[in-house]
Amino acid sequence: MKPRRLIRFDWALKRLLRSKANFEVLEGLLSELLMTDIKIVEILEGEGNKENHLDKYNRVDMKVKNSNNELILIELQYEREYDYLQRLVYAASKTVTEHLAEGDTYSRVPKVISISILYFDLGCGADYIYHGTTSFRGLHTNDELQLNEGQKGLFHRQSIQEIFPEFYLIRVKRFDEVARNSLDEWIYFLKTGEIREDFTARGLQKAKALLDILQLPEEERRAYERYQEDLHFQASMVESTWGAGMLEGEKIGEQKGRAATLMRQLQRRFGSVPTWASARIATAPCQALEEWSIRFVDARSLEEVFAP
Repeated sequence: MKPRRLIRFDWALKRLLRSKANFEVLEGLLSELLMTDIKIVEILEGEGNKENHLDKYNRVDMKVKNSNNELILIELQYEREYDYLQRLVYAASKTVTEHLAEGDTYSRVPKVISISILYFDLGCGADYIYHGTTSFRGLHTNDELQLNEGQKGLFHRQSIQEIFPEFYLIRVKRFDEVARNSLDEWIYFLKTGEIREDFTARGLQKAKALLDILQLPEEERRAYERYQEDLHFQASMVESTWGAGMLEGEKIGEQKGRAATLMRQLQRRFGSVPTWASARIATAPCQALEEWSIRFVDARSLEEVFAP
C-alpha cells in the first residue's frame, strides 16, 4: 500500500476546514452534492470535535450556516451503528429547536440539511448516494400537496420539501472508484484519499494543496500523527471488544446446546422433567452439564443424575 499523501478528511473537518480562509474546500463539496452554489457564512460549534481515544465512535460533526440561512449538518462516521437513522432524526430535530428563539413563530423554523459521509454499509441498496425528503400525497388522488402563494411568500420556499429537513447519505464503500462526474470526483477523494490532476470538481484542487501532509507545519503534522495513532488504538479496541463478544457468544451457545441435549436425554429416559431439574440445567455451567450427561448413562433416577 503506497503512503497516503493527503490528510484524512475527518481530520480536515476537525481542524483545517473550520478556518474561514479554507471555506472554499467545504463549499466545493456542498455545492457539488446539493447542485447549487453554496456560500458558507459561518461554522457553528458541533459536539463531535474530539481528538482522543474517548471519542469512541470516531464521529465528526460540523454545523454550517450558509448564505440562505440554512443549517447544514455534516457527519462522518466509520463505525457501524444500527440506529444511525434514528440518530439523524434526533440531530435534525435538536438543531431545529436550538435555532428557534423563544417567542418566534413557526414560520421561522430553520431549514436543516443533514449530510452523512459513511464508511460502513447502512441498510440495503445498490447506490452510493441517497437523498431523503418529505412530501405529502393524497390517499385517494395520489396528488402531491403544494404550498399556496401566501405560504411561498411567508416561508420564502417554493415547495413543502424545502421546509422539512433533507438527508443525504454517502455510502463511501459502495463507490466503485469510477469518477463519472464532478460529484464522483469528491467521492473518489473521500474513498481513496487521492485527488487526480484531471479532476475539476469545485474545491478539490484547493483541497489538494491544503491537505498535503508534507506542507503541514511541524506542530500540526505531529498532531495529525497522534490522531492517526489514536485511530489505530480505537480500531484495536473495537476488534478486541468484538473478539471478546464472539468468544462469550460461543461459550453461551455451547452452554445452551449442552443444556438442550441433556433435557432431551432426560425426557426420553425419565419422561417429563420437573421444574427443579430444568431450573438447574438452565443455570448450570458447561462443566456441570457435561458431568450430568455422563451420569445419565447409568443413573436410575433424576436424583442420581443431579446428586452432589
